[in-house]
Amino acid sequence: MDWQNLVFSSHAIQQMFLRRIRKGEVRAAVAYGEEIYERQDDTPFPTYLLLYFVGGKPIHVVLSYDESTDTGYVVTAYIPDPNLWLPNFRRRR
Repeated sequence: MDWQNLVFSSHAIQQMFLRRIRKGEVRAAVAYGEEIYERQDDTPFPTYLLLYFVGGKPIHVVLSYDESTDTGYVVTAYIPDPNLWLPNFRRRR
């Protein structure tokens, strides 16, 4: 996924700061990450869960997408807990 516009919510920025995830890592996840889940029925826009590895560290990014403006809204980003996710971080236990 690679959208023209990428908007970071204040929640996402706060959580990224606390979790030491950089904007560049999130941008890379959006551009090159793997879509592991989607919810087309989410409102106001469909939502996607992306997986990307930075230096061997997995990152999940939750992104909402407005097709009419080609804008992706970063909802949050986090490092998945290995106790909650299978070893490949693509599915929950």
